[in-house]
Amino acid sequence: MNEKIKAARLSIASNTVLTLGKLGVGISMNSVSVISEAMHSGLDLIAAIIAFYSVRESSKPADDRYTYGHGKFENLASIIEALLILGAAAMIIANAYPKLFGAIEVRSLGLGATVMGISAIVNFFVSRELMRVARKTESPALAADAWHLRTDVYTSLGVFAGIVAIKVTGLVILDPLIAMAIALLIIKAAVDLIRDSMTSILDATLPVSEEQEIKDIIKIYSEEFIEFHQLRTRKAGSQRYIDLHLVVPGDWPINKVHSLCDRIEDEIKERFNDAHVMIHTEPCGKNCEECKRDDLKCDND
Repeated sequence: MNEKIKAARLSIASNTVLTLGKLGVGISMNSVSVISEAMHSGLDLIAAIIAFYSVRESSKPADDRYTYGHGKFENLASIIEALLILGAAAMIIANAYPKLFGAIEVRSLGLGATVMGISAIVNFFVSRELMRVARKTESPALAADAWHLRTDVYTSLGVFAGIVAIKVTGLVILDPLIAMAIALLIIKAAVDLIRDSMTSILDATLPVSEEQEIKDIIKIYSEEFIEFHQLRTRKAGSQRYIDLHLVVPGDWPINKVHSLCDRIEDEIKERFNDAHVMIHTEPCGKNCEECKRDDLKCDND
């Protein structure tokens, strides 16, 4: 089975258990911060399901409808996940704000602290595995899911600390305050995810460091071509698309030009996983300095 799909299934399983556990405990405690954590985990569950379907779709080969492949399914999934997180943050704030001004009673603090501690530990290890697979496969959907869970780790620890503080100080107003702090953390994570995914949706170029590596690979073969130009790069999911124009001597046979392009493409693909390279070759127009020197030499002869 595809490693990305396995990781997505792990996320679905862990989020299902944690969402149900937090919701049950939050209702029994009458704790808005624990319930907000359950809502957060519920959105993480939806995000995990979206990530599962997106990585499954993105792994499909190109077809008649999607001739450039399905890579952008992952970028789209990442944006949808981020919008879901923003919705969860709004719900948490709406639920917590009125409780800043009304008397509330938080019960079963020990049970809440236990659930939050378990949640933080589980999400830490699951998010670490998701991030490992996301980095290995360069999957934006899995990276988004991993960041969701990593945010859940921090918020669970925050709720845990809040429960302990309520137990020590007796200040139950800390409960809605912590819930609203969680919402702010969630909003920041969502904005970061949207920003990162939009760069791929809008066909932004690859990072400067990656483009420089591509140029360095091309320059390895500089003795075999005149020059190159119009290097363009973009990314869709984990797939990189690279195209350029390569100027070669006009009298070269087609098989020699083809061999040169194959070697450049193979080396770029060896460096970057799932890269698609397109090289457009152009014959030299006899206007470069090298050709002018050769023509002058021939005239003198």
